[in-house]
Amino acid sequence: MTQGLRRIGGCGLGIVLAIILIISLVAWSLSFLDKPSPFRQLSPVPEDLPPVGGAEVPNIDVEAPGRTADKLTWWSDQLADATSIPAQALRAYGNAELIARQSWPNCNLRWNTLAGIGWVETRHGTYNGNIFHRSSLDENGHPEPPIVGIPLDGTNNTTHVPDSDGGVFDGDTEFDRAVGPMQFIPSSWEHFGRDANGDGVADPNQIDDAALGAAALLCFGDRDLSTPEGWRSAILNYNQSEDYLRKVAAAANSYAIEQPATS
Repeated sequence: MTQGLRRIGGCGLGIVLAIILIISLVAWSLSFLDKPSPFRQLSPVPEDLPPVGGAEVPNIDVEAPGRTADKLTWWSDQLADATSIPAQALRAYGNAELIARQSWPNCNLRWNTLAGIGWVETRHGTYNGNIFHRSSLDENGHPEPPIVGIPLDGTNNTTHVPDSDGGVFDGDTEFDRAVGPMQFIPSSWEHFGRDANGDGVADPNQIDDAALGAAALLCFGDRDLSTPEGWRSAILNYNQSEDYLRKVAAAANSYAIEQPATS
């Protein structure tokens, strides 16, 4: 009888230890999400403001029909592994830089600034608030599952923003919500939304369109992002937070030296 009880107790302890081990392994695995390999030696990140410019985007015909970002595939393939940015998101940022160069020639926007924003906002269309069911960009550049923020109803430190799109983009007919890879609210998208993938629709949930919409917002007011004042003004117009600005700058500078963002 005593032996039987001891066996049962031992088995119970084994199960508990196994559960603890599994939880520890899951926590350890999650700790590496969005982080570079622990075996890679990262270089010190520059603190330049504006950030150092990233790798030059090759000239393509951004006025051609269809999804022009796809013409940057070979360029994005070279950078994706080094930066840990999904190749499709990289192409969207590069495409947006080229379009901005034509549309707002005085802006001097670089793709890695857009990438810095994409990192902080949604980890380039992969973070939706659920670490166990992350999003990924589908073949058409839409996060799956969709990335939709909390209602902007004035609670939880949010601004009160009544619905402006009839729920078309965010599914909420009462309040606006931030949506998509670059986290636009529909009322802002109404002013800055652009079609960059050639389908005739400006969609904040599509990475090419979202990146170009972000470029339009950053360049608004004839800003020059090659100056510290212009860059600061642009980023704070996106999000009025000094902490946000520091994180975007750190990520953009990391991408400039072709390594992953880490904070």
